[in-house]
Amino acid sequence: MEGLSLFLTVFLALVIPIVMARLRVTTVPTAVAEIIVGILMGKSCLNLITQTSQLTFLSNLGVIVLMFLSGMEIDFDLLSPKKHTRARKSESGKQVKPMVVAAFAFGGVAVASVLLALGMKALGLFNDVALASIIFMTVALGVVIATLKEKEILGRPIGQTILLTAVMGEVIPLLLLTIYSTVNGGDARKLWLIILLFVAAIILLRRFKRPYLWFAKVTKATTQLDVRLAFFLIFALVTVAEQVGAENILGAFLAGVVMKLLEPTQATKDKLTSIGYGFFIPIFFIRTGVNLNLKLLFANPQALMLLPVLVICFFLAKLPVTLTYMRAFNKRNAFAGGFLTATTITIVLPTLQVARKLNAITATQSSAFILAAVIVCIACPIVFNSTFALTPEDKIKEKVVIFGLNAVTMTVYQDLHDSWYSVQVLTCRKEKYDTYKSKVKNLKLFPDRKLDTLEAAGAFDTDIFVATFTDDQANLEVGRAAKQAGVKRVIVSQGKVVADTVDQLREEGIELFAFNNLHGAILRALIESPAVYRIITDTNNALYDVVVRNSAYTGRQLMDWDFVDQITVSRIRRGDKWISPHGSTVIEPGDELIYSGPWREADRIHQLLSRE
Repeated sequence: MEGLSLFLTVFLALVIPIVMARLRVTTVPTAVAEIIVGILMGKSCLNLITQTSQLTFLSNLGVIVLMFLSGMEIDFDLLSPKKHTRARKSESGKQVKPMVVAAFAFGGVAVASVLLALGMKALGLFNDVALASIIFMTVALGVVIATLKEKEILGRPIGQTILLTAVMGEVIPLLLLTIYSTVNGGDARKLWLIILLFVAAIILLRRFKRPYLWFAKVTKATTQLDVRLAFFLIFALVTVAEQVGAENILGAFLAGVVMKLLEPTQATKDKLTSIGYGFFIPIFFIRTGVNLNLKLLFANPQALMLLPVLVICFFLAKLPVTLTYMRAFNKRNAFAGGFLTATTITIVLPTLQVARKLNAITATQSSAFILAAVIVCIACPIVFNSTFALTPEDKIKEKVVIFGLNAVTMTVYQDLHDSWYSVQVLTCRKEKYDTYKSKVKNLKLFPDRKLDTLEAAGAFDTDIFVATFTDDQANLEVGRAAKQAGVKRVIVSQGKVVADTVDQLREEGIELFAFNNLHGAILRALIESPAVYRIITDTNNALYDVVVRNSAYTGRQLMDWDFVDQITVSRIRRGDKWISPHGSTVIEPGDELIYSGPWREADRIHQLLSRE
């Protein structure tokens, strides 16, 4: 029977996503579907899968890997002060600081969670205020990220704000859970030892920062040093956590944070995600459903009454998020964003697992909490997807600010793809402004080029900043200020190119655009390679550069792409090297493709390949 239970669990882990794909079930997270199937196959219904030592071991490893991957989900660039201390305009035109809005929103969630927990105790429904508070304030970070990626708003102000709220809703409850388990486990005096866990994480980070770069060079298919390092970090910090009296899930989470800070390649992330979500984590979710005993839950009137109350509390706990978002975003999207943050499953399950070990909660109460979390996790993404409306600003992939108005920048403004870029042109010259203001929709006049003026007016609130004054030194100064302000890409034009300047700008991460060099390159192309010149200037065909992020097209040979006959792939940049493409070339995540083709098809393919 033990072997049969393991076989059925692994079989279901394979079949569930296939059935969901065939039935086109996209609104329900796979984790929730796995729990539901586990309920049907477990003691609540068919009782075909039972608890075994093998399943228990793999399930415990699954929750550890889940927390590790949760730690790797945190984007520390989003926590950068440079990125969030300056305001960004939301779709409603208001100035938004995502970190500030998220902090206020989660602060309201924490207060609401405590009040709801106190209310449940007063009604005699659940007496552990601390445990209920922790559970109510949790947010399923993985589900939130997946939903935001699907809407392609992860880089927009509202997307960043929702994501930061979700990060707080995962990290803070996890830390509170560690304190809760230490105090309730009778080891309150050892609470200070948890500091040693963080010290161990810092030591491991510093120890492997340099060697990890070497690992990436020498790793082979038969060694997979990056994966071995990941599991070493997991077990090292889990062991330290258990020795100092902390929960092993906190150690696993910190291991994921350390791995993230080591800046692994996309290939490494994909391998770790494949191992986790491909095997261990589905076993944890299915076993969670198997262990639920809904027969006892429905037979207990008090526990059954607890279920609808918990569902309502999960939603009410996130009401402050909606109210806070409404001050920064339009009401419809604020409601949708608040609803999405009510999604909770990943931290709830480990929390209840800890509470069961401490005998702080009964099996029936735990089942009620899990079932309530499952109901909420089904409802929230559905409500978000049906309510959230993409605004024109949300649909724009990148924002471009061009400082300097001339014939070249006017051409660029007119030719940049409307679906990909939102372009704003700035000028300090009144006569230029008066000449072009009727032709350039998004044109702004600045009194001067002082850096303080530009910073205060939000000129550096952009993804790409281009400085095209006639004064080379002014371009350098403004470009460097934009880079220091956290702009992702900075391009400066230079009339006279000096080798030392080129090298220095490259080290600073600033790109150079030289008018004279460009004119010479175009003329040389016309003389030496007229076909190349025709590709560049052809209005019926397009030359594109795209970074492949869509996992549906990675790990596959180029000849297996269904649209490969519609484009011509000229070169592929992988890391720091250019490679010549062949039909048998396997495309890896992060590959940069240079290709050409009819502009309508090339445009569609660009959007398809760049979609995460």
